[in-house]
Amino acid sequence: MDPDQPAAAPSDRTAQAGAPDDATPARLTAFVRGRVQGVGFRWWARARALELGLAGSAVNLSDGRVQVVAEGQRTACEGLLRLLEEQPSTAYRPGAVTGVSAQWGPPHGGEEGFLER
Repeated sequence: MDPDQPAAAPSDRTAQAGAPDDATPARLTAFVRGRVQGVGFRWWARARALELGLAGSAVNLSDGRVQVVAEGQRTACEGLLRLLEEQPSTAYRPGAVTGVSAQWGPPHGGEEGFLER
């Protein structure tokens, strides 16, 4: 290391180590628990995702959860996750969310728009 050169900031080292960049395409799969079926939750999730420029779907699961799958820029996916999780909701989220489990991965592609299933 050159003593005349400043040390890299921790975020610079992270970026060099291959950590995801904010503009990196990503796929978020979120499982939302609570009173989220039959209250307009999927419609609300679709509207927020489209506002963020995301593609994907929101689906009712047989166990009462809603699965939200979103693809797009990682920062946009993180924004949607924050809206799904925030307590209390500042975005007029319908129903009552008691928990969200999130999984991250590379985008699968082929998604157009955002579907309610």
